[in-house]
Amino acid sequence: MQVLYNAKTDTLYIRLDEPKQDVINKRVSDDVVLDVGDGDRIVGIEIIDASSHLNLKNILPVEFKISAGAKA
Repeated sequence: MQVLYNAKTDTLYIRLDEPKQDVINKRVSDDVVLDVGDGDRIVGIEIIDASSHLNLKNILPVEFKISAGAKA
């Protein structure tokens, strides 16, 4: 899992699935877009205007890593 923030565009992206794959973007609200990949799995979540929805100081920087062999 990766959490990425782009200050220039004020977007927060949470990548849930490591392998690169084709995705379909599904807008679920004005400010949230889901990237849906193989098997209708959510691959990523994009939050637009993130600073107006979240207190970024409390969540950034985020560093989280799961080893390739780990099962959730």
